[in-house]
Amino acid sequence: MRAIDVMVRDVVTVRPDTDVADAIKLLAEHDVSALPVLDKDGNLVGVLSEADLIHRAEIGTEKHRPWWQEAMTGATTLAGEFAKSHGKKVGEVMTTGVISVTEETPLSEIAALFERKRIKRVPVVNDSKLVGIVSRANLIQALASVVGRIDQNDETDRQIRLQLLSRLKDQKWTGFGERNVTVSNRVVHLWGLVGSKEEHKALLALAEGVPGVALVSDEMIPAY
Repeated sequence: MRAIDVMVRDVVTVRPDTDVADAIKLLAEHDVSALPVLDKDGNLVGVLSEADLIHRAEIGTEKHRPWWQEAMTGATTLAGEFAKSHGKKVGEVMTTGVISVTEETPLSEIAALFERKRIKRVPVVNDSKLVGIVSRANLIQALASVVGRIDQNDETDRQIRLQLLSRLKDQKWTGFGERNVTVSNRVVHLWGLVGSKEEHKALLALAEGVPGVALVSDEMIPAY
């Protein structure tokens, strides 16, 4: 399996000229830990994450160094820290030089990237344009079956997942989506919180009705 099989396509993004205050609201409203930053042409130019907002003047968490340590710290570092603490626009606060992957990147490589770079998510790009994002959560259910193997059913699995996601998008009774669905060897894995018994049953029925599905693995957690 590859990034295209598990990535979330409906990504909340911001622009470099977006107010930091507005970006913070988006992080809270959508319950995400980072926002890709796109320029006016849709190119990925940075990421605004929770880590970029830890040291903020508004809450008194900006960095304070003893005078002697500050004298030994380079001007570039000090200027960057000041921008992080006081910047009003996303472009002044965001992290640049973003690590990204393509749709064809194997999940095993993404998992290794998460561990090596100590990051929680990675944007998926096609010719510098953002097409999705893969987070650690997207890998949890998929890794065990994909690391180190070549699956001849990848294309079939991909089509099953796309058709299931399309059907889910048409349903008004559920918010279940991309991050909660993986497909391996024609087995659909459904995981995450479900709000009611009726929704639980309906999701199973919906997945079972997709052509090509051999089995539905119910890994959902009831919240009712």
